[in-house]
Amino acid sequence: MPVNQVASIATEGPRNLRIVPWDNTLNKVIEKAINDSDLGLSVSVDEKGVRVLFPELTSERRAGLIKLSKQKLEDARISVRMERDKVWDDIQEKEKDGILTEDEKFRLKDEMQKIVDEAGKRLQILTDKKELEMNS
Repeated sequence: MPVNQVASIATEGPRNLRIVPWDNTLNKVIEKAINDSDLGLSVSVDEKGVRVLFPELTSERRAGLIKLSKQKLEDARISVRMERDKVWDDIQEKEKDGILTEDEKFRLKDEMQKIVDEAGKRLQILTDKKELEMNS
C-alpha cells in the first residue's frame, strides 16, 4: 500500500521528510520499506513518526540516481511490452474464435502499437526530464 494512503507526509527542510502514520504500529514497517528500497536514504523513527534524510547530491550520487532511473525506464518498457504481448495473444485468440475478422485484428494491432509507442515516448520524456533535473 502506498505510504500516502496510510500516513501524512510533510517536509521538514530541503533534505528531510517527516512521515506520520495514522497508526503508530506502521512506523517500523515504513522504516523497513524505505531501507529495503536501496535508495541510500537515512531513516530514523521517533515518537512523532519516521524521519527520512536525503544525502547530499554529490556527482557520484547523481550518477547512481541516473543509472537507477535508466534501469527503472527499462523495467517499465519491459512491462509495457509484456502487456502488449498479452493483448496481442487475446486479439489472436478472438480472431481464431471468430469474434474478430482478420481486418479487425490488424486494425487493433496497429492501434495497440500506437499506444505502446506513445507510452514508450512518454516514459523516455519523463526519464530525460528527471535526468536533466538531477544534473542541474
